[in-house]
Amino acid sequence: MQGTIKPLVGAITLALALTACHSTEPQTSAASATQTAEQIIKQNASNPFFKSYDTIHGIPDFDSIKAEHYLPAFKAGIAQQRAEMQAIIDNPEKPTFANTIEAMEFSGNLVTKVANVFYNLTGADTTPELQKISKQVSPMLSSLSDDIYLNDKLFQKVKAVYEQREALNLNTAEKILLENTYKSFSRGGANLNDADKAKLRDLNAKIGKLNLQFGDNLLAETNSFELVIDNEKDLAGLPKDVIASAAGVATKRGHEGKWVFTTARPSITPFLTYADNRALREKIYKGYIERGNNNNANDNKKVLAKVAALRAERAKLLGYETHAHYVLEERTAKTPENVYKLLNRVWPAALSRAEAEAADMQAMIDKEGGKFKLAAWDWWYYADKIRVAKYSFNEQQTRPYFSLENTIEGVFYTANRLFGITAKERTDLPKYNDEVRTWEIYDKNNELIAIFMGDYFVRDSKRGGAWMNSYRKQYNMNGVKSVPIIVNVLNYPRPAEGEPALLTFDEASTLFHEFGHALHGILSNVKYRSQAGTAVPRDYVEFPSQVMENWMTQPEVLAQFAKHYKTGKVIPQELVNKIRAASQFNQGFATVEYMAATLLDLDWHTLKDSKVRDAAKFEAESVKKMGLMKEIAPRYRSTYFSHIFAGGYSAGYYSYIWSDILGADAFEAFKENGIFDKATAEAFQNNVLSQGGSEDPMKLYKNFRGKEAGIEPLLRSRGLLKD
Repeated sequence: MQGTIKPLVGAITLALALTACHSTEPQTSAASATQTAEQIIKQNASNPFFKSYDTIHGIPDFDSIKAEHYLPAFKAGIAQQRAEMQAIIDNPEKPTFANTIEAMEFSGNLVTKVANVFYNLTGADTTPELQKISKQVSPMLSSLSDDIYLNDKLFQKVKAVYEQREALNLNTAEKILLENTYKSFSRGGANLNDADKAKLRDLNAKIGKLNLQFGDNLLAETNSFELVIDNEKDLAGLPKDVIASAAGVATKRGHEGKWVFTTARPSITPFLTYADNRALREKIYKGYIERGNNNNANDNKKVLAKVAALRAERAKLLGYETHAHYVLEERTAKTPENVYKLLNRVWPAALSRAEAEAADMQAMIDKEGGKFKLAAWDWWYYADKIRVAKYSFNEQQTRPYFSLENTIEGVFYTANRLFGITAKERTDLPKYNDEVRTWEIYDKNNELIAIFMGDYFVRDSKRGGAWMNSYRKQYNMNGVKSVPIIVNVLNYPRPAEGEPALLTFDEASTLFHEFGHALHGILSNVKYRSQAGTAVPRDYVEFPSQVMENWMTQPEVLAQFAKHYKTGKVIPQELVNKIRAASQFNQGFATVEYMAATLLDLDWHTLKDSKVRDAAKFEAESVKKMGLMKEIAPRYRSTYFSHIFAGGYSAGYYSYIWSDILGADAFEAFKENGIFDKATAEAFQNNVLSQGGSEDPMKLYKNFRGKEAGIEPLLRSRGLLKD
């Protein structure tokens, strides 16, 4: 998953879709805004944000940055950007691409610098202080966004340049920058009258505040649940490393001598998969799916329903039929109708496969003498049993061959073979947490092109999931060529002290996936910061990462890194064959659970009125309409669907399968020409990874592939379509 730092649009300010509360601070002139920024900087001279980082490669000076530095740095950065915008407005010269569009693009360096650190840390290493600051900063940034995009004088300058675009002789990247800047204004309400602009500000404020509340509620719910086990018999079926990890969690949470399991994926997934105690499986499963739905202080039902209603109201105000229509205008899918059409092509085959999988499980339950009907909390457990029975394989067999250390080396080996890059680990570079590891990345000419950070283990200060983000993007602006600072954040279980971290095949695959995102940032080669790396439509951003996963299963790659952590022997071909044979197993479930969440997302965001729904009733109706079997819940139920109610994926969760289609089709080119074919890899780098958002993404894809992507490779890879 690509990161969800609140992105800066055109390096100006926060995207409308992610804006928070609006402030009542008055606008200031360029002179007074600059003076205000200078005063703040003078009063906080020791603030590390107000000077160049005195560190190797200009990495953020994490040791010096303290919580108290963020608020004055944000205030100064916002004041500076207001001054920069006012200077553009006050410029007496005729508006040009350089003095208006590029001037806006090159603005906001300080606020960008602060936001890159702050929002990375609120995701990866948060504290109560940072969460409190986030609530203060969010309305300030939203106000800045509104004051830019709703400023008619500034818009008229942008519009003047836009209207003469055909005569400006711009290159493709410049045209896209101009078009995106104009659309940011029009989509941000620049064409509204004053009364409607005020209404839009209010809607943005309310939505942003509710987004923050949803995320805070979910974090509190996730951290509060714990399944405490004090009877060793209740651990029956669980692997030793899972038990050891649970003992470590128990000690950390004050339950010395016991075992604690949580709703974090690295904890709940192995418990549901291996624990023999059915009652405890039910308890932890319900603890997971009822997050935000417990009618307590952290309940999210009313919060999310208000968000959906306000988004619908905002879409209408801006002239769109629904919030989904507003969002998808800037995606490669273009309309919700196109997304529903795609999903409906896949859904019947996936559901049919899932129903067959459920029947197999029920047959096993009956054969074992079970007197119960398959329930949702049984799925992982019996799926694993059937996997073992059918393929003599379970994921735990793969752990000894996928140590974290070796898998990291496997990722670097693959990137080297494809793109000629090498990684040199440094232990003396600044880091935000002692667990972070850092590498310098060099190209085939031995030139430093990026800094890469890896943050691999679960901790309470880190939100769940896995993602890529950047502390500094690549760009070539104003004669400055930046070296990007890219980070991968994951949530692997922490191994017992003195033991290596051993990954399942799926966990190792996630490492490859996230490094695919990292490569998008590392190999970026564009002029403008707003077009660098993963600055592409949401339904395209997962494409490079989906492609990267494919190399992990190739024998040539496995031979390089998939080695037993004790003996050093390469993973046996017999086990590789089992992995491949089992790769399509349970794909009905995986596809259905994901698509159910996607359909739920679209249903919430194709509302045509601003009525506040009963969240529980709405979800139940959505699930009934899609025909979801009761043994499967959507991957994310509404009350903990942070992608769409606290992140940037509203009306966009379909993006993963959309990108999957591109990824499966793209890897066909490598299979046709050779998995490390230099020409194919070079075409992929030149047309996809290096270009970011500097060109229409589907044109870039066609430039690489020579055709549009077909759906068949994806269906075939999941066993939903036979050759």
